Amino acid sequence: MREFFSKYKTFALVMLLLSAIIVTLFYSALKPVQTLPVYQPADFDAKLVDSSIQLVRKYHTIADFSLLNQNGKTITQEDYKDKIYIADFFFTTCPSICPIMTRNMADLQEELKEQEDVMLLSHSVTPEIDSVPRLKAYALENGVIDEKWNLLTGPKKEIYELARKSYLVVQEDGDGGPFDMIHTENFVLVDKERRIRGTYDGTKKEDMERLLADVEILRESYND
Repeated sequence: MREFFSKYKTFALVMLLLSAIIVTLFYSALKPVQTLPVYQPADFDAKLVDSSIQLVRKYHTIADFSLLNQNGKTITQEDYKDKIYIADFFFTTCPSICPIMTRNMADLQEELKEQEDVMLLSHSVTPEIDSVPRLKAYALENGVIDEKWNLLTGPKKEIYELARKSYLVVQEDGDGGPFDMIHTENFVLVDKERRIRGTYDGTKKEDMERLLADVEILRESYND
């Protein structure tokens, strides 16, 4: 009997290993692959979408832009090429939701600081107040890592059009004029193709957890 087991031991070990591999592959095949939707203007509440694009059902992307960051550097879509990024809209003198949003964005920065393919982008909605020096001071106060997170200022009309026609985060109509004011808590997840892949309440911790999970799903989709 001992000779029998000795003779077939190698065969049994090979079969056991092969069975383990087959079972692993089987369960991997059964496990659903997580994906994120690609959001189009038609998927949003009409209140959040400019009337000119409300019926768009495909090919919506974030428009080109050219704005100044906290260091006075011109930032464009080229700086976010082949990057996943999280965008929001804020202003440095905001006493209500913006401090919470900035803290949450700083927490995201900490969680994602080793992920070179993920960046952050915050647009000032009071660019006439938020000059480059003011943004720099705000960045220093909030631990902004320049290579990871850009705080942008520039022409108000350009920023407001981005909010309304690209990121789809604003309910109120407006023209970006002197009396126009945007105040939104939304964070937007954008993929490497400049498409919207998720929106989140930037004041809620549970939404930040969901956002981090979605970032990982999106990152993994580029590694498949």
